[in-house]
Amino acid sequence: MAGMLLCPEDCHLSNVPQLADINNMVKILTALGVKIEREGDRLKANASDIGHSEAPYELVSKLRASFFAIGPLLSRLGVANIPLPGGCAIGARPVELHVRGLRAMGATVLIEHGVVKASVPGQSNRLKGAKIYLDCPSVGATETLMMAATLAEGETVIDNAAQEPEVMDLANFCNAMGAKIEGAGTNTITIQGVEKMHTCEWSIIPDRIEAGTFLVAGAITHSEISVAPVVPDHLTAVIAKLEAMGCQVIADDAETVRIVPADSYKAVDIRTLPFPGFPTDMQAQLMALMTLAEGNSIITETMFENRLQHVAELQRMGANIRAQGDTAVVTGAPFLSGAPVMATDLRASAALVLAGLAAQGKTTVQQLRHLDRGYESLDDKLRQLGARIERVELPEEEVKA
Repeated sequence: MAGMLLCPEDCHLSNVPQLADINNMVKILTALGVKIEREGDRLKANASDIGHSEAPYELVSKLRASFFAIGPLLSRLGVANIPLPGGCAIGARPVELHVRGLRAMGATVLIEHGVVKASVPGQSNRLKGAKIYLDCPSVGATETLMMAATLAEGETVIDNAAQEPEVMDLANFCNAMGAKIEGAGTNTITIQGVEKMHTCEWSIIPDRIEAGTFLVAGAITHSEISVAPVVPDHLTAVIAKLEAMGCQVIADDAETVRIVPADSYKAVDIRTLPFPGFPTDMQAQLMALMTLAEGNSIITETMFENRLQHVAELQRMGANIRAQGDTAVVTGAPFLSGAPVMATDLRASAALVLAGLAAQGKTTVQQLRHLDRGYESLDDKLRQLGARIERVELPEEEVKA
């Protein structure tokens, strides 16, 4: 959606989910002057008249992805002022790599009073191509700098770039608008700047994390579930761990995978890594399954330092987990017990719902605002699969502070 700022003509996106984050991004782009119409899973946007270079703080503070607007705005207008972003409180996600890359492309970037202020000096207002090395393969920095480079003068090379499928999809979308990007999906991306983008239609790739969450739902409830549409290659690491635990995961066709659960599960170890390693966004969900596996599983979270907050909530349900620093040791228990729990972030909320599906008794998950940021109608979809799950408004005195 941030990439639509690059195009001064109509852009059409399809396969867009109904999410709180999407709604907030629509508000941010509208505040920047983009005309947006929504119909079902389609977005039609026209950014021909963007004249505001500053996104409103009250919206940006809710959504980390809003910071992606800085690259396209700077590329189109030569100026951008974006407040430092919000999102899930899972650890430090600094914008240093974004800033360093934009400076390498000739921008002046200052951070004042919580706002990143960027401008391109000179009369041309165009960024200059540059060779950029990222200290770590950050998805956000890769995408921000790749978008910024599409309208820059000359060639930009991003080394140690993120290789996630979402980076590839964004590059393909930009290319459909007329950009010249090569190497997306590898650790070196080369962008030849162009003068202008043009109208296009683009369908977003399926969400691999949502798909992985449903595969774990099948495993934890010992249910055979087919998930479609998916890109199986995007799920390789998740599928490998599920198979190591005892599941079968079968590709029924090019866009459908089916999980055949086991009677019991074996312990496994995971270490979160950038793609194609095991995704940090599936760590909490797999931990829920590990709580019922035989033996000791070890989770090492290398991406975010605060991404084990769900441990305490799973412990409330009877899980045997010892956590220290970035490592958790999960000793399988015979069963989980339903309990009132609090979602601490987006993926933690999904993990608690999964644990609740398998637990004996009733589980109440609070703070669904996290869940709604990344899952469209998760409760409805699970209900269609036979889950006894409902969304309720709790009386105020029952809501945990």
